Amino acid sequence: MSIDKNISIIAKKLVLHDWQVENTIRLLDGGATIPFISRYRKEMTGSLDEVQLMHIKEEYDRLRELDARKEAVIKSIEEQEKMTPELRARIDAALTMSELEDIYLPYKPKRRTRATIAREKGLEPLARIIIDQRESDPSGKAEGFLNDQVTTVDDAIAGASDIIAEWVSEDEKARKQLRYIFEKEAVIYSKVVKGKETEGIKYSDYFDWSEPLRKCPSHRLLAMRRGEDEGFLRLSIEPVEENAIDSLHKIFIKGRNASSDIVADAVKDSWKRLLSSSMETEFRSISKEKADLDAIAVFADNLRQLLLGSPLGEKNVLAIDPGFRTGCKIVCLDRQGNLLHNETIYPHAPQNETAMSIKKILSLVNAYKIEAIAIGNGTASRETEDFIKWVKFENDIQVFVVSEAGASIYSASKVAREEFPDYDVTVRGAVSIGRRLMDPLAELVKIDPQSIGVGQYQHDVDQQKLQKSLDEVVMSCVNAVGVEVNTASRHLLTYVSGLGPQLAQNIVDYRKENGPFRSRKELLKVKRMGEKAFEQSAGFLRIRNAGNPLDSSAVHPESYHVVEKMSKDLGCDVKELIINDIKRKEIKLDKYVTPVTGLPTLKDIIDELARPGRDPRSKIKEFKFADIRSMDDCKPGMVVPGIVTNVTKFGAFVDIGIKQDGLVHISNMCNKYISDPSTVVKLHQHVMVKIIAVDTERKRVQLSMKDIDNRMA
Repeated sequence: MSIDKNISIIAKKLVLHDWQVENTIRLLDGGATIPFISRYRKEMTGSLDEVQLMHIKEEYDRLRELDARKEAVIKSIEEQEKMTPELRARIDAALTMSELEDIYLPYKPKRRTRATIAREKGLEPLARIIIDQRESDPSGKAEGFLNDQVTTVDDAIAGASDIIAEWVSEDEKARKQLRYIFEKEAVIYSKVVKGKETEGIKYSDYFDWSEPLRKCPSHRLLAMRRGEDEGFLRLSIEPVEENAIDSLHKIFIKGRNASSDIVADAVKDSWKRLLSSSMETEFRSISKEKADLDAIAVFADNLRQLLLGSPLGEKNVLAIDPGFRTGCKIVCLDRQGNLLHNETIYPHAPQNETAMSIKKILSLVNAYKIEAIAIGNGTASRETEDFIKWVKFENDIQVFVVSEAGASIYSASKVAREEFPDYDVTVRGAVSIGRRLMDPLAELVKIDPQSIGVGQYQHDVDQQKLQKSLDEVVMSCVNAVGVEVNTASRHLLTYVSGLGPQLAQNIVDYRKENGPFRSRKELLKVKRMGEKAFEQSAGFLRIRNAGNPLDSSAVHPESYHVVEKMSKDLGCDVKELIINDIKRKEIKLDKYVTPVTGLPTLKDIIDELARPGRDPRSKIKEFKFADIRSMDDCKPGMVVPGIVTNVTKFGAFVDIGIKQDGLVHISNMCNKYISDPSTVVKLHQHVMVKIIAVDTERKRVQLSMKDIDNRMA
C-alpha cells in the first residue's frame, strides 16, 4: 500500500485533512518530536495538539506494520504459485491485521491436520461434491473413493467432513460473522480451580463470576487474568453456542438432503474443534489489549498530573524523612536543591528527645534561612507534622507533607549514588523529599515511573507499551514546562525534545568545563549538537539572565528575527517590548505573516512576550488533615479532608491521614452517573470526603464525595 493511500486512510479515520496528516508524517519522518511539532509547527499541521499528533503517529505505525505483513503474505502465496489478481486486490484492500490474516489463513503453511491427512487419501474431490449439496446420495458417491487407505464409506465421509470443517474454519465470511457474535454476545466466565479456594482467597470475588465481555472493565479483566496466571482461576470466553452454530449454518447450509446433513455435522465439528478455541484466543488477546490500553491510559494520566504537580519553587527547604526508632533524617537544601547539611533527630518514642529536637530544628531553620519544611508521608509522618507544629518559629514557615512514593527506589539507585556518593540511602531519600516539594517534575524524572505507585495493574500490562507511553508523558511534561539549561540535571535534560541521554550528558559536561551557558546559540558548541538537535531542543531550553531576553522564553530562535522586527517597527528594544504592555498592544500581527510564520505562531509569540518563560503549573497550597490517626478514629458519617493519591477506572484512593488510604468508589463520587473518575478528581487534589464504612479486619475504609461541596477543598 502506498504512503499516499495510508494518508487518506488515517485522515478519514481521525477526521482530519489529508494535508494535516501528510505534513505531520513528513515532520515525524524528518526527526521532529511531537512536542516540537505541536509547539513550533502549527502552520504545517493546522494547530494539531499533542494527542492528535500521537494518534496520527500510532495509526501511521500500525499501517506500516500492516504493509510489512502484507509483503510477507504476498511473498508466501507467490512462492506457492497460488496468487491471482483477485486475491492480490483483496490483500491490498485489507485495513486490519485480522482481515489480512483471514485472507491468508487458507494459504498459511500449517502442521499436519486431520484435513491434511484426508487430502493425502484423495478425499478432497468428495468433500467438494458434498459441500456443493447437490448430491442426494453422498454415500453412494463415497464408494468411488475407497482404496487401501480408505476402506469404508464411513471413513470416506469422515475424511471429507474433516476437510469441510477446515474450510469452514478458514472461511473469511464465517470468521467475520463469529467476530460479530463474540463482540456482541461473548461472556467471560471465571471459576475457581478446585482445591485452590483457601490459597486464592483474595480472588474470592471471581470464584464464580460471569459477565458480558464487552462490559467487563479493564481492572476486573486484569484482576481475573492475574488470578488465572497465578493458578487460582480458570477463565473462558464464549458466546451462546447455539447462536454461533446457527450463524454458521446460515452461511454453509444450502439444501435439505443427505449432503446438507453431513455439512451441518461438519460445521458443528468445526465450531467445537477449531473455531471456538480460535475465536476465544483472538478475543482473549483483543480484550487483554483493550484492558492494557485502558490501564496504561490511567497510569499515563496520573503520571502527567503527578509530574505537573504544583512546585514550591526556589526556596530554602528543610526536608524530613520521618521515623520512630531510627529517628527523623533531616537535610537542609538551598534554593537550587543543593545539599547543605544533614543530621538525625529523635523526637518520638522510644527516645522522646523532644526538647533537644525542637532546639535543633530552630537552629537549622535560622542557620540556613529555611522558608519551607517538607515532611515525607511515610511512617511517623503525622506525628512528625504534629511535632513541627509545636515549634515556635520566628518567621512564617510553610509546612508540606510530600509523597514518598518511589523515594526508596531513588535513594538506592545508580542515579542517587552518582549524585551523593558520600551519603547513605536515608540522606538521599530525605533530599528527594525536599526536592520533590521544590520541583516535582525535576526530581521525579529520576525515578522509574512504575515505582511511583500511581498505576492500575501496571505489572500485568504489556510492559513495552507501558514504558513507551510513560516515556512520552514524561517528554510531554518536561517540554510543556521548559528546562533551565544551566541547572537542569542530566536526567531532566534527557527528556528535552531532540536531546536524549548522550546530548544531555554532553551539555552537563560542557557546563562543568566552561561554566554556565550565556546564550542559546552557545549550545551549538556542545559536542554532537547539530543543527537538527538544536532546532528541536532550543525552544524548550531556558537561559536565565541571558544577554538576549528571548533566551529565557519559549520563543524559538528561528523566530527571533520576527520579534526584533516588531521592536524595531515600534522604536524600542526587545526587552522593552517584553515589559511594556502598551507597546505590545500596538503590534498588528497581520503585518508579520509570511509563508513560514503564520498567525498561530505569531499569537504564541505575543503570549510568550507577555509572560516569558512562564510555568504552566498551578501554585502549591498547604493542607491540613483532620485530627484522626488510625482506623479506630474513623467513624461512619465523619466528613474529613483528604488528598487524592491514585485515580483508577473504579474510583479514587484518598489519604485522610491514617495508614490506609480510603477508597471513593466511582458510584460514590457524585450524585450523577459517571463513567470515568478522572472527570471528577485529579491526582493530589484536595477533597472533602465522608466516611461511610470502616472494615478494620480487611483494613479498608470506604469514602463518599456525594452531597459534599468540594469547590473550596
